[in-house]
Amino acid sequence: MLVSWNWLQDYVNVGVSVEALADRLTMTGLNLESIESTGDDFVVDFEVTSNRPDCLGHVGIAREAAVMFGKELCLPDPHPATGGGPTASTVTVEIECPELCPRYIARVVRGVKVGPSPDWLRKRLEAVGVASVNNIVDITNYVMLECGQPLHAFDLDRLAGGAIVVRRARAGETLQAIDHRAYTLQPHMCVIADAKQPVAIAGVMGGATTEIGSRTVNVLIEAASFAPRSVRATARQLNLHSPSSYRFERALDPLGPEYASRRCAELILQLAGGELLEGRVLAGTEPTAARDAITMRFAQCRRILGIDIPADECSRILKSLGLEEVGQSTAETGTFIPPSWRGDLTREIDLIEEVARVHGYEQIPDNELVPLCTSSKSRRDRVAERVRETLTACGFYEAITMTFVSAEEQSLVRPAGEPPALFVEHSSRRHENQLRQSLIPSLLKSRRENERHGSFQADLFEIARVYLSTDSSLPEQSREPLQLGLLSGRPFVEMKGVVETLVRRLSRDATLDVRPTAAPHFTPGRGAELLLNGEVWGWVGELDRQVTDRLDLRDTVCAAEVSLVRLEELANLIPQAGPLPQYQAVDRDLNFVLDDEVTWAALEATAKEAAGSLLERVSFGGQYKGKQIPDDKKSYVISLRYRSAERTLTSEEVDTAQARVIAACSEKLAATLRG
Repeated sequence: MLVSWNWLQDYVNVGVSVEALADRLTMTGLNLESIESTGDDFVVDFEVTSNRPDCLGHVGIAREAAVMFGKELCLPDPHPATGGGPTASTVTVEIECPELCPRYIARVVRGVKVGPSPDWLRKRLEAVGVASVNNIVDITNYVMLECGQPLHAFDLDRLAGGAIVVRRARAGETLQAIDHRAYTLQPHMCVIADAKQPVAIAGVMGGATTEIGSRTVNVLIEAASFAPRSVRATARQLNLHSPSSYRFERALDPLGPEYASRRCAELILQLAGGELLEGRVLAGTEPTAARDAITMRFAQCRRILGIDIPADECSRILKSLGLEEVGQSTAETGTFIPPSWRGDLTREIDLIEEVARVHGYEQIPDNELVPLCTSSKSRRDRVAERVRETLTACGFYEAITMTFVSAEEQSLVRPAGEPPALFVEHSSRRHENQLRQSLIPSLLKSRRENERHGSFQADLFEIARVYLSTDSSLPEQSREPLQLGLLSGRPFVEMKGVVETLVRRLSRDATLDVRPTAAPHFTPGRGAELLLNGEVWGWVGELDRQVTDRLDLRDTVCAAEVSLVRLEELANLIPQAGPLPQYQAVDRDLNFVLDDEVTWAALEATAKEAAGSLLERVSFGGQYKGKQIPDDKKSYVISLRYRSAERTLTSEEVDTAQARVIAACSEKLAATLRG
């Protein structure tokens, strides 16, 4: 926000140098960017945060200065003279999209004389970087830079039917703006139209057909409120940004349009002559300053700031900022209603912050002990930490990648199926503008970059969210699930082993099963769905060359993606330790020939059930298909470990358990021992 020193002093005489003013305001939240001398004036550039749109005008800066230096604030109180009949007899205003434009105020000035602006007006605008156009346009810019409320002036005689219609653009409509460039409008955009066509892009820029020119005689003054998100989306999609859109993208004072409209009309009468028609035309809701009252506990200042600020001083500061005190404050509490221009004040902590910045942060001693409490890691943080430790030990490196991907990258891996992709429309993200539905495309890009720089063994993982829906009625895990993605050049069996290791490190009781899947991004026969305790958890598999070739990857790549939340639910972060075994174990192997459709999980479950209480562990010993095995058969080697906590096992006990395993596998799975 560029502020003219001379202009500012119309509203408040702070009695200090421009450097002292800039330093004080910097300490209260308006960060100083620069001070430049321009002739007999100084221009101060303040950084205004997005929560303070009230400071996007000289009046807002003057309010702050008056409070900080305890000076009187003197603001214009416009009451322009009217005559010549009611405004409603000349112009009509209709709002078809109240969700995009809650209110619109129109005033009409007849018989104006358009010409150059007086020197004082031109110099003030030029000092803050605004070129002078003519007296009418300059007045609308002046009022915007004065109070922060954007305005627009139409040549009334060029409005078809004397009508203003605030509506959504129709498909295929175009508008030539006052920058004399044509813009194609979209149905979600809000436009100001006359009886025939759009004449302005609401909140962004006016149209050339109705701009004020030397032949203009009758002027319609527009002052309105527009939905910030709509203005922001329109400006970004059209790549058309203006001082008006910059302000409308923030929540402006709801009473601003009424005040700015009267102020603009008053200046037009003074500088361009004419006659202001009686009244105004208001469409939409009547502006109101109604706000919820906020109760402040004065003792909270001590707890949060670490210093004592008397209750009466807190009340004085808040009232000087424009807050209205409700009732009589006590030594313990006070209740206040924020002014209409301070939409950022909604909670007690906001009032405490206001007291702190006006009282002065420098008043807080460096050695003052501010009460703090130690934080502790949440369960999710602890699970994520264990995941990182495990995967790092397995040779993986953590990656942090962009949330946005291109449509082509999104199509590489679609584990969620084909839900419509969420995307943003922004001039800086024309290509990679889709929110990812899987972590794998981003990790594939990272692996490709590593290969290009000579690192061919980049095994990567990432913990991040993917984005599937904006439906607020769905639980967060269905809309924005937190996922763990893995990518490696290792073979499928090793990648599956990494996932199994991860599960064992987090829960000894969880069971991990796999079942084949024919997803198109997998090499046929090398993709599997992961089930954790019987519920779908994610997937693991070798990516098909058609996927990796699209990114010019040299090596075969295996990937896995699982739900971190599901792992969090089952994690046992403090496993119970048991005594070390005192007696030795007995290991036995069995080599079964089974039908092709029998899974390892089925064989493992059958063996565990049949072996009895002496069985300590079952592990996979290998798989074989080929010579000496029929085409529709396969061979599994199953390793079983037996141990007793009380004594050394005898051969007879182990042989009996083995016999039960063989019998059960033969009966339930039609398994035969391979000779």
